[in-house]
Amino acid sequence: MANKIAFQGELGAYSHEACIAARPNHEPLPCATFEDVIDAVRSSSAEFAMLPIENTTYGRVADMHRLLPESGLFINDEVFVRVRINLLALPGVKIEDIKVARGHLVILPQCREFLDVHGIKGEAAADNAGAAADIAAAGERNAAALASELAGKIYGLNILQKNVEDQKHNTTRFLLMSATNQPNRRSKKMITSFVFQVRNIPAALYKALGGFATNGVNMIKLESYMVDGAFTATQFYADIQGHPEDTNVQLALEELSFFTDMIRVLGTYPANGSRP
Repeated sequence: MANKIAFQGELGAYSHEACIAARPNHEPLPCATFEDVIDAVRSSSAEFAMLPIENTTYGRVADMHRLLPESGLFINDEVFVRVRINLLALPGVKIEDIKVARGHLVILPQCREFLDVHGIKGEAAADNAGAAADIAAAGERNAAALASELAGKIYGLNILQKNVEDQKHNTTRFLLMSATNQPNRRSKKMITSFVFQVRNIPAALYKALGGFATNGVNMIKLESYMVDGAFTATQFYADIQGHPEDTNVQLALEELSFFTDMIRVLGTYPANGSRP
């Protein structure tokens, strides 16, 4: 199996930063889509997949909760990356020369205040690091990229202004996934992630979650999403503190099973040290 981590985007993307933070000795493997990232692990072209799941500013990453259960991969670790957005331009260019700044559609609103103050027009790009690569390749002197410092180093661009994001808490949570489940690891704080679908009975969700409360299991994340395009079929993604071998977690999951049609554990892994 290749000693690589697959991620969506170009070299210099924030997902690339997550790869370096999680497995600095693995080679990053850029992919066009999240599906391609997952397929790289399935085909053994990469050992790991690095997938963003949520951001403190714009919420959950679209489609990720649909892809995770279907991927056949397991969560091995979580990574938090502080999204520091920099204004990058060609060497010698000054900030007053910049007429347009390019970045991903979700990045532009996060820099709105900075762009308005400097009279710079935001322009959507498919990828932040890709915008940096394109500006460097085209030699555009009136355009800048909104991207990471790593992207600037890779594509030879200078930082005109650091940390132009409006919200200084801007952080993305990533999941490091592989084809191998690692349930035997232990640390002081463990997280178990799973998806489940409740039975079509009155108060099913209330009853399903009751076991976590009565057994003292802390549920730190719960999100719902439709499956198969039906309003009546709802699936839930959950993160809890604890290990499936812990007695209280065992009891909570056992009670959950009484009120669900499906439970699928996506992984048990150590809580990241930077977790709030």
